[in-house]
Amino acid sequence: MKSGSSRDALRTAQEMGYVTCLLTKNTEHIKKQSEFPEVSLMYYVDLDYPPEVRNAIMTLKAQNHAIYAIVSFVDPYCGLAAQLSEENRLESFTASALYKMENKLVTREVLEDTPYNPRYLVVNAKNREQTEKKAEAMLPLVLKYVESNGSRDVFLCKTKEDYRRFLNRLLRNYPRGNVLAEEFIDGRQVIVEVLATNGTINIIAIIEQEIMINRNHFIVTGYNLVTEDETENYRKLKADVKKIIEKFGLVNGPCHLEMRCLNGEWKVIEMNPRISGGGMNQLLSIGLGINLVKETLNLALDEKVTLEPKYRIPTFAQYLTVKRGGVLARITGKNQVSQSPGVRFVFIKPRRGKQLYPPINLGNRYAYVIATGETGEEAKTNAQKALEKLKFHYY
Repeated sequence: MKSGSSRDALRTAQEMGYVTCLLTKNTEHIKKQSEFPEVSLMYYVDLDYPPEVRNAIMTLKAQNHAIYAIVSFVDPYCGLAAQLSEENRLESFTASALYKMENKLVTREVLEDTPYNPRYLVVNAKNREQTEKKAEAMLPLVLKYVESNGSRDVFLCKTKEDYRRFLNRLLRNYPRGNVLAEEFIDGRQVIVEVLATNGTINIIAIIEQEIMINRNHFIVTGYNLVTEDETENYRKLKADVKKIIEKFGLVNGPCHLEMRCLNGEWKVIEMNPRISGGGMNQLLSIGLGINLVKETLNLALDEKVTLEPKYRIPTFAQYLTVKRGGVLARITGKNQVSQSPGVRFVFIKPRRGKQLYPPINLGNRYAYVIATGETGEEAKTNAQKALEKLKFHYY
């Protein structure tokens, strides 16, 4: 958690004058507490066992800590945080809606009988033989474990052999779980960032994604902030997103939707009950002047929420992956990257001695640059040229 919306939230909460308490099941965070100066208190908690999380909250209260908000910016726990907020009579996000978004199958079920679902099948260990011919007739398709996140357990299947191989892998890892087989929709994918406030669905931004496919995995390598979103296609997208959010009953809280267009109709690729991770908050802050993490916290704290863009600057985030793995010995070019034209933010993830891998999930992106320009194309060029100056050297 060196970066991302969770780290941004901790830093922002500290800047707002609050004592921050991190409940984590990551033992590495516990061992390296000194690397989290913005965290006032840190406790190891099994987040997958809600009674233990409740006990941690009771302990904080017993220590005379006044709790003002309980939030999560991590997929599996957004609904739980909202539920715990309700239980503790705090201002809360709509827990029922967030829980629905956390499970890809439930998302599809909510959108049943709407035009927003791609064709899909539910496959599991019991029905795999009965569904095989239907699935193969849908090729190319995308296989997803229903509770996956960060592109893990998501595979593009172009052939029958792909389908059988990756389905075997998923059912081996999740023998009692469900897998979605969804039609593959080709074309540009966009993220729509949303924050619902008291029943008003605020569309914060549309971001176009650039995606590479590596060994049947989808890896997002670029994010382009759309500054001209009043085209007919994007007006329809925004109207559709509002209808979709209404289906989930989200009254208060954040989410983002990944959408693709098929024959003029927008389809939901997936939904998540939080702001996008990585450098999304920085991208929005640089391009629109909106600190979406801060405004999400303001909503949780029942404070004033300000979502009007201060400006619209063409902004692009370019991510770095590696073609060849190895143990990182050193990094060169950091200063040249920072001083490149248009560069506004640079983040480099790995340290010396870290094992690097070619990308098979979003965790295998090792650096990113956010740059601006007079146009979207110039912002993209600035980000890409700057990142080319960064070099990883292996032992």
